Amino acid sequence: MTDPSIEITDELRDGVLWITFQRPQARNALTFGMYERLAQLCREMPTDGSVRAVVISGAGGKAFAAGTDMTQFRAFETPQDALDYENQIDAVLEAVERCPVPTIAAINGACTGGGGSIAAACDIRIASASLKFGFPIARTLGNCLAAGNLARLSELIGAGRVREIIFTARLIEADEALSVGLVSEILPDEDTLIARAAELAAKVGAMAPLTLRATKEALRRNRAAAKVDDDDLIISCYMSDDFRIGMEAFLGKTKPEWTGK
Repeated sequence: MTDPSIEITDELRDGVLWITFQRPQARNALTFGMYERLAQLCREMPTDGSVRAVVISGAGGKAFAAGTDMTQFRAFETPQDALDYENQIDAVLEAVERCPVPTIAAINGACTGGGGSIAAACDIRIASASLKFGFPIARTLGNCLAAGNLARLSELIGAGRVREIIFTARLIEADEALSVGLVSEILPDEDTLIARAAELAAKVGAMAPLTLRATKEALRRNRAAAKVDDDDLIISCYMSDDFRIGMEAFLGKTKPEWTGK
């Protein structure tokens, strides 16, 4: 197993922690170890002023993160495997949300699946003109997003748009992302994106930390109060024939033939 500290790196520069997904050969597809390392970094974030903001980005120039590495799904055999996976993702996203300092997603290129979920859990999202954001699972894999994940996305761009992009498996590009409030700024290229992320991190990092922390937590609690039981929905997708069909088709670069079973 590859050391996740190599596949996701962190570097403190001028009070800003730069967290970078480092699997450019796989468009920064996320392994379980990478998810856990991200959660660990967020949970262990110091509150002594040594870190004032976090910037999350992806290496390689083509992707922020292109979802979960699908090869890991081949090990799923039982309903509990599916529930454990979605519970893990939920815990990671909650760790990002609970991070006690401001988090900025600097998104260049593809930001799909788990990558999109992580970006949505950050406080601020800025992107380059090459942004492609979405969850094309109805076309590629046949799984589903957990209810909490859907609620977070709906809070950002509205339930109607979330439904439409999942049903059509299309990706939101830069101009639309800005117009619907998914991102707050579009920069022309990756270099200007990273420079702006540094500038923005310095600005928000200079604000009253307790104000920011209380705002983050209150917003999180507002949404958490509406948490629902979605175990049956998760099991129905991940334990289906279609999930296996979709996974093998994606990995084999063929088109899935859905059965609805």
